[in-house]
Amino acid sequence: MKNWLNKTPLSRRSFAKWGAALSGAAFTAGSALPLKSIASSKPSGKTPEIKSVWSACTVNCGSRCALRHQVQDDQIIATHTDNTGNDEYGHHQVRACLRGRSFRQRVYNPDRLKYPMKRVGQRGEGHFERISWEEAFDTIADNLKRIRKDYGNEAIYINYATGTLGGTISKSWPPGSSPIARLMNCWGGYLNHYGTYSTAQIAIGMPYVYGSNMNNCSSDLVNSKLIINFGNNPAETRMSGAGVVYQMAEAKERGNMRMITFDPRKTDSTLSDNDEWVPIRPGTDAALVAGMAWVMIRENLVDTDFLTRYTVGYDEDSLPAGAPKGSSWKSYILGQGADGIEKTPEWAARITSVPARTIIRIAREIALTKPCNIQQGWGLQRTANGEQAARSIAMLAVMTGNVGISGGGTGARESSYAMPFAAFPTLTNPVSTSIPMFLWTDAITRYHEMTDKTDGIRGAEKLNQPIKFIWNYAGNCIINQHSDINRTHDILQDDSQCEMIVVIENHMTSSARYADILLPDLTAAEQPDFSPAGSSGNMGYVIFTDTAVSPLFECRSVYDMCSEVAKRLGVEEAFTEGRDQEAWLRHIYAQAQQNNPDLPEFDAFRQMGIVKQKNPGKPNIAYESFRKDPEASPLGTPSGKIEIYSERLADIAATWTLNEDDIITPLPEYAPSWEGHESELTSKFPLQLFGFHYKSRVHSTYGNVALVDDACRQELWVNPIDAEKRGIKDGDMLKVWNDRGELRIPARVTERILPGVIAMGQGAWYKPDRKGVDHGACINTLTTQRPSPLAKANPQHSNLVEIARV
Repeated sequence: MKNWLNKTPLSRRSFAKWGAALSGAAFTAGSALPLKSIASSKPSGKTPEIKSVWSACTVNCGSRCALRHQVQDDQIIATHTDNTGNDEYGHHQVRACLRGRSFRQRVYNPDRLKYPMKRVGQRGEGHFERISWEEAFDTIADNLKRIRKDYGNEAIYINYATGTLGGTISKSWPPGSSPIARLMNCWGGYLNHYGTYSTAQIAIGMPYVYGSNMNNCSSDLVNSKLIINFGNNPAETRMSGAGVVYQMAEAKERGNMRMITFDPRKTDSTLSDNDEWVPIRPGTDAALVAGMAWVMIRENLVDTDFLTRYTVGYDEDSLPAGAPKGSSWKSYILGQGADGIEKTPEWAARITSVPARTIIRIAREIALTKPCNIQQGWGLQRTANGEQAARSIAMLAVMTGNVGISGGGTGARESSYAMPFAAFPTLTNPVSTSIPMFLWTDAITRYHEMTDKTDGIRGAEKLNQPIKFIWNYAGNCIINQHSDINRTHDILQDDSQCEMIVVIENHMTSSARYADILLPDLTAAEQPDFSPAGSSGNMGYVIFTDTAVSPLFECRSVYDMCSEVAKRLGVEEAFTEGRDQEAWLRHIYAQAQQNNPDLPEFDAFRQMGIVKQKNPGKPNIAYESFRKDPEASPLGTPSGKIEIYSERLADIAATWTLNEDDIITPLPEYAPSWEGHESELTSKFPLQLFGFHYKSRVHSTYGNVALVDDACRQELWVNPIDAEKRGIKDGDMLKVWNDRGELRIPARVTERILPGVIAMGQGAWYKPDRKGVDHGACINTLTTQRPSPLAKANPQHSNLVEIARV
């Protein structure tokens, strides 16, 4: 397979013959493919010219990188990247990484879906038979009508999916911006969700501090003298061409700046621009902050003037009127609060494994170095106590007065500039009810228990109907990216609960195996669309992803699919407004030109492929106007100030129904994880396991491209101390298990991870054997579906396991 993927020109005719050969038979995922016949076929006749067609990698990595497909005889023979601009930041080339450059391997992948299919056998077995598009659309429409009649629109759900996050019409995230959302909104709506697998805890937590969740633009990093990263790893999570890694390198080169990173794993970011890596136990960041806060308070290193004018709840004098005595941040740190524990560096060291002398030294450095940018990646908030951890890191920025100034920061993740554009209109959802996205499996099995006070239901006091119909467009969260795969499998295999799952996808993913109706989607190379930018620092851009090759087999665009279902539901005119996909693009672009008069004409843009615009002003400084005049420009909090003590959280803690060890507090206090190193469960499962974004995949996208997988293989990082105890050597095949499941994965024995902690790349495709043991090394075989307390979100980095040689 590797030779074919890398070297052999692929004949479209041979590829089509292969598809036709399977057209009449039942299809089983993982079937052997006749690659030899594909590779051996050669095009005949005169050699056609090669044309270059602009496109984009539209997956969920935070960037949107330009691709230029080289097309010959209606076939992609190579993929290049952006060749406009130069190496000057702000005019830089948006160069794709190896993943994007392997896009051809996604278009012509052996897992590519070719025609509509319906399930035969049980869900999850991966057995399907071919059907016509007419039967597929009729089946979907008939089931929608039946389920709406029996349960109402609230029983219809669009699942979280980010496989085509970078599109405009062919857009899967947020689901409310997808063409499926427009279809459902034309027909009475659907059960909505809030939050994301990536950012739910920080997105909920930070607004209780600042009223929103922002940090300075990454382009402002050049003005910092010290950058403090908590789990921020752009060299792997933002490794593509949009600019974050470039900006950090530039910040190092242009100034006398230090960079310190706290992370359980010595990441690629710490190997490049960082001056110091400080290993820390997962889930203990809030304890580390408390220990540093103790140093700052005891040594009079806090910015008293800033705290007095801009904050609520730092000391007893600034507490809200209804707050109990001893509930200020200063009282909590000095042991004068309810728990009576002084948060000394020694106390923090026992919890975090960071030596007390290191805590003292770095606390002083943060307090005495201005401006200092405090920022966090999103991994640490995907924990059992993630909301508390995210809020606590903001305290370092607040206590030192680094909020609202150039070179400073708020403690959130870096932001970036986005050029004005326009979106596909999806109308208003008539259904007001919304669930936390992580609880969709609960909404199938125990909907009748779910209320606003127990499970974070919004728009209604309780959930009135179970999820009976799921749309899953361009997403692998039905099984692969959702926690506790074995529990999810059991729920979905019972089709008397969720009665219909429709999957629209390019490939036979782990989640596609759970479809009742499986529809083959076009890739970005087979349809026209726009791709607005992701993270790009101080330069915005938008890419015209044009049609490079004709659609393969019977694949159709999601817009066409929705149009056909709309026809059967009686809302075709409302959905299409008489436009096909090309007409919608022209309509959207006309709106974009109104929002941004500097955009070229439509046909000129199509020819150019990419339009870049540098931020016309300076890099954004979060809360700058508030810093200059807090009375004239208050924050979005109830007090208008930075709320160290949150009365809203105090009310939630008092009125919500919580598990005994779920913790919500008005202060950003340290809360031990119910599955962390302090748990009693460590006697059975002594190792903390977390996942990290892996260079060979974007979540699970590209997980079936052998070329990229060979470049960065799935492994389990194990410290030599833990390996020696268990007789494990580098490269040994391991079994990793807990009470939720078991998987197989090779060992990578390395000092780049803290003892007592193990880690693996998340997003590998789930491949169970008949006993349910996962040989694909998908971390969600081992993760829990118990949600975090406030956001009701995924704690997928809070896991206790044991390992052994197979």
